[in-house]
Amino acid sequence: MTRVRPELYFVGSAVFHYLGPAFAVLLFAVVEPLGVAWLRILTAGIVFALWRRPWRAWAAAGAAERWTVVVWGALLALMNACFYLAIDRLALGTVAAIEFAGPVALAAVAARSRRNVVALLLAVAGVAALAEVSLAGSPAGFAFAVANMVLFTGYIVVAHRVSRQDRLAGIDGLAMAMLVAAVLALPIGVADAVPALTDPLTLAAAVGVGVTSSVLPYVFDQLAMRRLARGTYALMVALLPATATVIGVIVLTQIPGAAEVLGVVLVVAAVVVHRERPQTRQAPRVRR
Repeated sequence: MTRVRPELYFVGSAVFHYLGPAFAVLLFAVVEPLGVAWLRILTAGIVFALWRRPWRAWAAAGAAERWTVVVWGALLALMNACFYLAIDRLALGTVAAIEFAGPVALAAVAARSRRNVVALLLAVAGVAALAEVSLAGSPAGFAFAVANMVLFTGYIVVAHRVSRQDRLAGIDGLAMAMLVAAVLALPIGVADAVPALTDPLTLAAAVGVGVTSSVLPYVFDQLAMRRLARGTYALMVALLPATATVIGVIVLTQIPGAAEVLGVVLVVAAVVVHRERPQTRQAPRVRR
């Protein structure tokens, strides 16, 4: 796995990050958003548990590592809930643009060269063009989107810290965090998930959303984070609004206008311009 560039792992994460939610939007006609969110988390937790058996790494970890993973699980539970409540009320591209506002602040802190400042400005301009946020939109939708943005920023900080732990790290840490998230989200999601539990086809669709939304992108995230500095990863998150726009066209037939196209170009340009300082790159430490 170390032969694959970490940027390629991020591209995989970016694609699945919004492909699963786009399919989830289609499920909202049958299952309420919080129900879909819980089924997504539960599916990922079960897959990770069967694959990694993370309790073994949990038993060997120290108290500080365990608490970090618990915090990560809480962030995953709340972030997923707010995200699905937001995309139930707002367009996927708009939520993605708002979601980016927090990570771009991380990139601003890490930008210590003129080239990276230019990249940051391009990213901000691209997101502004993609967002097109109107005061006439859903106030509740914007509130959930902003809450998701704050939680997503916390996710990047904590997930990056977990990726560098000694024992409960990488995918093992992710697997345990997902199980914690499934338990914490149970009270707010299980009641809305009942319609899917009694319909095999809907349940299979929800499971598919969980795999494409939480298993594949989060695994790719960990593989990328272990070899990228946090600031580099945060700036590359600028790709997510562009990805959401493309997926919105393909899956939800949300055709972008001129502003959205301009935003995609600016965001991609920001990622191309950005360069990581050589001394900030960490040596690969991939768990097998």
